[in-house]
Amino acid sequence: MDKPIIGISGSEIIDNGGIFPGYRRSYVNEDYVDSVVKNGGIPFIIPFTESDEVIKEQLNHVQGLILSGGHDVDPHLYNEEPLQKLGAIWPERDHFDMLLLKLAEEKGIPVLGICRGFQIINVFHGGSLYQDVSYRKELTLKHDQGSKPDLPTHSVDVMFDTHLAKVLAEEKILVNSFHHLLVKNPGPDLVVSAKASDGVIEGLEAKDGQVMGVQWHPEMLHNNEHVSYQNNLFKNLIIKASK
Repeated sequence: MDKPIIGISGSEIIDNGGIFPGYRRSYVNEDYVDSVVKNGGIPFIIPFTESDEVIKEQLNHVQGLILSGGHDVDPHLYNEEPLQKLGAIWPERDHFDMLLLKLAEEKGIPVLGICRGFQIINVFHGGSLYQDVSYRKELTLKHDQGSKPDLPTHSVDVMFDTHLAKVLAEEKILVNSFHHLLVKNPGPDLVVSAKASDGVIEGLEAKDGQVMGVQWHPEMLHNNEHVSYQNNLFKNLIIKASK
């Protein structure tokens, strides 16, 4: 059987120097690509575009979808005004990612959302976000670790009898953490699959397991042998995409 093509939603970076300052470049971080290759898939970067017609055609060429990290999600999408500590938003990319997600769900294409992608899944399904960790009243762990990307810094409890529990085959895991937005209210049709010890929601999934999201960055951990189970997230996506 041919290896499935796994689409990875792309972002843009703007050159700050060189011979083309201000030049826009389409990209994803290399770890996303390497994680797909390592676990048996064919990576396919889906470049950002504002054309709905092109987005639909892009998705026709993949069997699985990864929604990657990036900008803060526009709070207007969950009926809030921007607060002081909200970071940079990019509404056009919100539309891009949400249309990819909508089309994938309609076509039965399995989806893995990572960090921002996890938040996009929640908001698309009617959930909301804290615009910064400081807006959460409860004592909250450090969720933006400020150290090397492949270093796990806090633990996460995986909820019993969820698809995530079956995929990871672990009850307590270690994760890396690079976010300041948090899930406030999960989408009503989503299942909470993981929480940090401070109660912050770290995993969400559809009831059938076709859509899964995690708040941490498993792609950055794919070469860390101490948390090798993180690769199971990509293996699961690729296996589902092969069917």
